[in-house]
Amino acid sequence: MEIKKLSKEIIAGRRLTRQEDLTFFTAADLKELCDGANEIREALCGDSVDLCSIINGKSGGCSEDCKFCAQSSHNHTGISEYNLLDTDTILADCKKHEGKGVHRFSIVTAGRELTRKELAAVCDAYHRMKEECSISLCASHGLLSADAFAALKQSGVSMYHENIETSKRNFPNICTTHTYEDKIHAILLAQNAGLKVCSGGIIGMGETFEDRLDMAVSLSELGIQSIPINALMPIKGTDYENLRQLTEDEILRTIAMFRFINPTARIRLAAGRSLMEDSGRKAFFAGANATITGDLLTTSGNSIDQDKEMLISMGFQI
Repeated sequence: MEIKKLSKEIIAGRRLTRQEDLTFFTAADLKELCDGANEIREALCGDSVDLCSIINGKSGGCSEDCKFCAQSSHNHTGISEYNLLDTDTILADCKKHEGKGVHRFSIVTAGRELTRKELAAVCDAYHRMKEECSISLCASHGLLSADAFAALKQSGVSMYHENIETSKRNFPNICTTHTYEDKIHAILLAQNAGLKVCSGGIIGMGETFEDRLDMAVSLSELGIQSIPINALMPIKGTDYENLRQLTEDEILRTIAMFRFINPTARIRLAAGRSLMEDSGRKAFFAGANATITGDLLTTSGNSIDQDKEMLISMGFQI
């Protein structure tokens, strides 16, 4: 496959599909692949970069057995556990991030879903943030019902986060308490409620590159326009604590491939930026054009000021 020719075809309107042989991504010259992905990003997305931040609104004690997760009650990571934060605490954190120039803010809660009481509480928090802030509001609360998604939408949420995590084939290897189909169902319910969806996954969990390809294509088929890519940071006490960490080249190849398959999406760097030099500087020239900034769920991310300074120096518009 001639990568330069392919990138120009994608810019002109071609879209890669499941029916095509996409295995060339595994062996293509990495520099050519990254350069092509960057060309697509520049042509179809421009130089703007999207910054989002999250607050860990409810920590630990999750009933689900996701093998990668520090917050699962099936794992023994010693993570701090607490119930849902109060609205004033969440609102103050939102205002702090808005003041730093972040574009999006999300409450993330551990657990399969919200109880009725928790749903009412987070909706109150989103309503207060919508009234008192101008930042875009996102939400991440598990596998919710259609009525719950409608309530979030009415409270001011514009985007819902629900990672598919990996390929359909590989999903049973990482979680058995819910299914890949459960994830897809939640995404469709959120979209039907009028919410945009942010969905991606984690690489480095023992999957094949073909699994990553399948995930990228599935997200394209779902019309996802915000795709977080996490590189696994093995956490002691989880089943994956001894897995080999990915190399920077492996991460860059994946990001570039995602850009080719999802040419107009926000490809969002999430966990694992510390596995790359300069907090993933090269990734923004390999197709990425968004990032989670500030503290992540259970690991510390780059500071907002550091990210803004780096991105502006690279010619991006915040």
